[in-house]
Amino acid sequence: MTDARFPELTNQQVEKLKAYGTVEYYEKPTVILDFGDKHYDFFVVLKGGIKIIDPDKEKESVTIHGRHQFSGSSSILSHRTIGVCGETLDDTQVIRIKPDQLKSAIAKFSDISDLLLNAFLLREDSLKNSIQGVRLVGSEHSNETYAIRDFMDKNDILYTFIDSDKEEGLIKILEAFNLTKSDLPVLIDSQNEISIRPSIDEIGECSGVRLILDDEIYDVLVIGAGPAGLAASVYASSEGLKVLTIDSSSPGGQAGKSSKIENYLGFPTGISGRDLANNGYIQAQKFGCTISVPHKVESIKRKGGIYEIDASNTSPLKAKTVIAATGAAYRRLPLDEIEKFEGAGIYYSATSMHANMCKQSEIGIVGGGNSAGQAALFLANYAKKVYVIIRNEHLGAKMSDYLVQRIIACENIEVLTNSNVVKVDGDTYLEKVEIQRNESLVENNIMYLFTFVGAKPCTEWLNNIIDTDEKGFVHTGLNICDYALNNETEFTKRKPYTFETSLPGLFAVGDVRSGSVKRVASAVGEGSIVVSDIHKFLAHLN
Repeated sequence: MTDARFPELTNQQVEKLKAYGTVEYYEKPTVILDFGDKHYDFFVVLKGGIKIIDPDKEKESVTIHGRHQFSGSSSILSHRTIGVCGETLDDTQVIRIKPDQLKSAIAKFSDISDLLLNAFLLREDSLKNSIQGVRLVGSEHSNETYAIRDFMDKNDILYTFIDSDKEEGLIKILEAFNLTKSDLPVLIDSQNEISIRPSIDEIGECSGVRLILDDEIYDVLVIGAGPAGLAASVYASSEGLKVLTIDSSSPGGQAGKSSKIENYLGFPTGISGRDLANNGYIQAQKFGCTISVPHKVESIKRKGGIYEIDASNTSPLKAKTVIAATGAAYRRLPLDEIEKFEGAGIYYSATSMHANMCKQSEIGIVGGGNSAGQAALFLANYAKKVYVIIRNEHLGAKMSDYLVQRIIACENIEVLTNSNVVKVDGDTYLEKVEIQRNESLVENNIMYLFTFVGAKPCTEWLNNIIDTDEKGFVHTGLNICDYALNNETEFTKRKPYTFETSLPGLFAVGDVRSGSVKRVASAVGEGSIVVSDIHKFLAHLN
């Protein structure tokens, strides 16, 4: 049976691809793909083969691409670093295609697009299980280490974590690199190059998820790569608009933190928020969208009909239209020293990384919404005991019924109603949680607390320049107040479009928008519909 990761192109498909590249011949083994390269080419084998090598396993062969098979994974579309090496066999002939030319071929030929993208996605999954990637050494209880792990995990950067609290012989390992525990966390790549306490920005740059952005004017700048932002990116770029999408941390938004979404149309067995986000991320790039993280937007202004955005890690960004898709973030619990334990016992998402951390432990989930319910059920497969802590008398007040029924049926989940966390305590990491239930105080040895409460809009970067509701969520369309409309002469000639804010050409979709339904399907819908508003606006400009 043919391995779907390594399919063969037909003769007709190979002939189509020849027009997008050059034919090269290698008499002897030659490295044509080098580990760590951000910009690498796509190869189709005409004769001979390409040996794909895991650089961390003494040049162990992952596979050999034979006649009419091809190299690459989805990272070729996004300029991420490659996790393997590629070496030709003796007497090998290939077609070499540059990434931009490959995107052109994918856009033109749907049969090639489907075959390549399916293989790329399958290869990414297998690489996660077989390729070691960079090594991160640090303490599981360090919030600095956690921030790096969280960023690499959510951005699908291949890495192996070595917990300094558990690894025997760590001192000898560190001494071999002239390091001490005070230098942690450190990153070590396959070439044994070391980064001591690297910043998130540095990791974004060296991994290729953060790009060097050109000084050009985009048709659309999407700020936020959650479901709404990714949907807008896919639809806008697929319709020929020049699109740039940025995010402060990773694709997926709050949905990316969900372990399993079961009520999203078309996925009867459910899909993880991370997989949904990753598929959207690749899909947008397939149509030519540029996506770069991390970039935190600091301010926005409009000059001569062009928006100029100041963001971290880049020169000012310019666009004819802007989509605010920055979503909402869970609020901190109003407790003393809570910041001290963030990343060291207190978390705002529940992924496989967190599941491995809290095996056979007692954990707490704060919140009564769907995100809290999904997290409780997911982590119950790993934890010894899960406490769901809610203020209401009934779990079903804000949670979908299917989640409520599963939580009730789960033997190691206990729901604490009429309850609040009133104190967190510990030395360097969370060790105890105090819960007030009705009139009683209960101390629990919870070492992992996950909070999903009180979402607030991520609108600090807008600096109160547009109309919002009393909670800071952005008004759009007919909900914009008359005073805000009167400040813009353009709105004396026309009404604002459905998802347009009180500034012409600035749109808002998803959870950041006032009145939005806080569901993935709704966010995706808004992200796709807003593109029709943008077309109207751009046509009006021209």
